[in-house]
Amino acid sequence: MFQVDHLILLAAILILVGIVSSKLSARLGLPVLVLFLVIGMLAGESGVGGIAFDNPAGAHALGTLALAMILFDGGLQTPTSSIKKVWKPASLLATFGVLITAVITGLAAAYILDLPLLEGLLLGAIVGSTDAAAVFSLLRNAGIHINKKLKYTLEIESASNDPMAIFLTVGLLEILVNGMQPGVGLLELFALQMGVGALVGLGVGWASVKIINRIHLVSSGLYPVMVAACGFLSFGISANVGGSGFLAIFLTGVVIGNHRIVFQRSTFLFHDGLAWLSQIMMFVVLGLLINPLSLLDVWLEGLIIAAVLILVARPIAVIPIMRLFGFNARETTLVAWVGLRGSVPIILAIFPLMFGLEGAELIFNVVFFVVLISATIQGTTLPLVARRLRLTEKPPALSAASIEITAIEEVDADIVEYTLSEHPRAAGRRLSQMALPDTTVVAMITRGKDVIPPRGSTTLMAGDHLFVVLRPETRPFIDCVLSDAVDDISSELPDQELKLKGSTKIDDLHHSYGLLIQEEDQHMTLDSLLRNTLAGQPNAGDSIQIKGLTLAVLETLGGRITTVGLTVQEKPNQ
Repeated sequence: MFQVDHLILLAAILILVGIVSSKLSARLGLPVLVLFLVIGMLAGESGVGGIAFDNPAGAHALGTLALAMILFDGGLQTPTSSIKKVWKPASLLATFGVLITAVITGLAAAYILDLPLLEGLLLGAIVGSTDAAAVFSLLRNAGIHINKKLKYTLEIESASNDPMAIFLTVGLLEILVNGMQPGVGLLELFALQMGVGALVGLGVGWASVKIINRIHLVSSGLYPVMVAACGFLSFGISANVGGSGFLAIFLTGVVIGNHRIVFQRSTFLFHDGLAWLSQIMMFVVLGLLINPLSLLDVWLEGLIIAAVLILVARPIAVIPIMRLFGFNARETTLVAWVGLRGSVPIILAIFPLMFGLEGAELIFNVVFFVVLISATIQGTTLPLVARRLRLTEKPPALSAASIEITAIEEVDADIVEYTLSEHPRAAGRRLSQMALPDTTVVAMITRGKDVIPPRGSTTLMAGDHLFVVLRPETRPFIDCVLSDAVDDISSELPDQELKLKGSTKIDDLHHSYGLLIQEEDQHMTLDSLLRNTLAGQPNAGDSIQIKGLTLAVLETLGGRITTVGLTVQEKPNQ
């Protein structure tokens, strides 16, 4: 039997064990990265598996590839709407926040480990970035929901702070090993890394969208592969011309993910699977690289450094930035606590080994220990901290599964399957009372084993499955209509125009979206309201302002208003 046969069997077993262990994450309250690292350590030479692995270069190569894939998938899942809302605090946290955290932690590490100052700062830079995937995986699994502004801030910060930590690590290694000047030379490296990375990422992303939507491939299965190739092309170009490949591939993912591309749903599912496979393989291999017994030699120093990082450095870096942008004390405390360390610090800890830095093994062991402590303590306590700070909210609209309309040409529509919960807002109401957007069509309803033809008189019930044909921009509104019966939903509506039929009743609008136009005559239609309010014959373009809402006439037919545009100008509870 060839050696590769053993490797395939071993890889399959480790991946399957990793996948099964991810099921335990929610029950144990641990981030999956901790479980994957433990599996790797148990499978290693000092564990029950007895697998000998001492190849930092191979671990670095695999880790770089896996991390690039994870960042690319993160970019695909990051909406530009969230970036626009919180880019200022998130960008400061991702740059100055990482710098301040690295300096404070580095000074403490230099003193605690008796290292030269620059080597201590190197250790601080390595543990400077946070892990968004671990944080929000825990939040979702534990059923924790926080307000969107806070959630977006944490997501964008964690997704974008890796390049800064990588830059600081590489820059300090250049100073320590290659004698680069720390002043102008470091600034030039920063400008080159970030500038080239941003330009290449945005440029390749824009070109990728154009090419993907115009090329006709022989198989639909090639489109997700092509998207992945575009991401790695961005990484490769940027890295080979001196830029940050990680920043480039993340931005390429953001550009592609926020445009309509053919076979989009299957592409996203493909990359989500690749990202999970990358995490499993990366953490298991990194676990194989560490000798668990070596952690016992640095446990006390590692524990003190982790305490400084969690309780001192992160809060000092976060508090001024959060208060500058109007976050209250409770929100600031949560962000300070959500400093969960993950994949990037362990990958960066291999860099000193690759550069041949004296004392690199000590730095690697300490970083590994700090990541384990951070992920375990902060990860397990995050749901409790969010509840104690009274930052948890009722769950938003139920997530829906999309059924892709497969076509070579771009189709600006989706088929989305909704399952009504046990207490949906729509229960007991007729389909005609749902106040759905004008372009939305309910194609089919299933109830148990029965298929129910969707008619205006069809009464919806808990547990119904609805297959809805919709335009992507209307999906947030439909999510609200078919979500759980929460007290207030009007504050969750997107900042865009909602097109409704003129026959929509005011009562239906209130029940579906929480928008109360007037107390009296709830059975009046929007058509009647506008015609009674406007002077003379209504025409397209006419509008009225009422209770923080703008109602505009979009289409008329025979003196009757057929389509009305509704825009929320003032949202409550914000």
